[in-house]
Amino acid sequence: MDGVSGIALVGGQGVRARPLTLHSPDCLRSKAAMSLAGRSLIEWAVQTLRSQGVDRFFVAANGGQNRAQTKAVLEHGERLGVSVRYSRTRFDSGNTGSGEATLRCLEHWDLDGLALVFPSDSVFDFDLDAMIRAHRAADAVVTVASVLRPPAEAAGKYGVVQRGPDGLVRRFLEKPELSELARGGSQVETNAGMYLVDCHRLRLAGRESALAALALRSLDWGGDLLPYLAGHGHRVASFPIARFGDLGSPRDYLTTLREVLHDEYPLLSGRIDPPPSPFAGARIHRSSLCLKDEATGRTLAEKITEGTVHIGPGVRIGRDVEIGPGVALTDSDIGDGVDIGAGSVLRGVACGDHSVIGPGARISDTFLGAMVDIRSTAHRSVVLSDFCALGDEVRIGTGTRLSGVRVYPRLEIHDGLGIPPGAELSCLQDVLRGLGKAA
Repeated sequence: MDGVSGIALVGGQGVRARPLTLHSPDCLRSKAAMSLAGRSLIEWAVQTLRSQGVDRFFVAANGGQNRAQTKAVLEHGERLGVSVRYSRTRFDSGNTGSGEATLRCLEHWDLDGLALVFPSDSVFDFDLDAMIRAHRAADAVVTVASVLRPPAEAAGKYGVVQRGPDGLVRRFLEKPELSELARGGSQVETNAGMYLVDCHRLRLAGRESALAALALRSLDWGGDLLPYLAGHGHRVASFPIARFGDLGSPRDYLTTLREVLHDEYPLLSGRIDPPPSPFAGARIHRSSLCLKDEATGRTLAEKITEGTVHIGPGVRIGRDVEIGPGVALTDSDIGDGVDIGAGSVLRGVACGDHSVIGPGARISDTFLGAMVDIRSTAHRSVVLSDFCALGDEVRIGTGTRLSGVRVYPRLEIHDGLGIPPGAELSCLQDVLRGLGKAA
């Protein structure tokens, strides 16, 4: 793996993922800094690649918040046993897309050899050594990491790779309609947003007058750079990888989280903290197992043994979590310092640090940010379902029922407001009206 560099693409505003990508209604959380199973996404990516021999990383960031928040996590890489360098702030004004940012960084850092360009808002499982062998065998300038998906799943959501008779990529369809994929067989290759590149040859391509002119207007990888390369005689290959987890929306985030918690990403499984405990294979931090709840004075370990708390498969529980009697958890990630009241049932939930879930809550397929306050009671339960997403410090009043609703940070929702399914509540006016914009 000697000479392989990692180039992290850290840009965008994370609009589809809001409120997950918001610290407050007016402050962006970089997608790279979003947490999944106890670690930020950029840390997962670096650790995954470090385990395969990549120890030199370059961050192609766009925007001050993306750059600063990524650096707050990685610093210069010493903690993770790698080196990390960051793109210049002055590059932001000329940024026309992820492809332009990549070409600029290749030139700025005078990179040679091979580099893996990867997204900072996803998780992945693949064999880098096998991808390098395929790249060299194809004599490719770029090898696109792809994921095989049914046409119905790919249509309108993913870029699709189409190969020619020689096995090289001849065409890219950016989020095509299902009708365009009807003849593609039972599976199509979708672009995972990760690219193994020959730095020298890609730099030469970037100096071509037509590509340089394109870069002044718009040069994203999927929509612009790859079609240009394939259409101008540059060798572009594809390489199907084992798994790629999209985190670009609340639904995608929760789906990928469940897969991670069920060990469907082997490269991540051994690094999830805490490791599996003797209790139903769940990952439960020792401090939480030993913590007594105020109602019974019993520890979580005692309640699990007695059968008064049920922890199902696919559960991760962080530090100092207090869980009351009668609680049932499955397919859920519970952050540090969370309180879960007696009789609550959580399934498919991501719960941020220091949130409070009152007694009797019924929460399924829902994202809860940090310090969310669910004011459920045993007699007036809060019910959240169908991929709700609540931003940091949101408060939900007693008896509230929400389905598929997105609530931006620091808003307060009460029962009786008539919030329709799928609403997006971004400000106090949305809350007062009891309706929101379509998600």
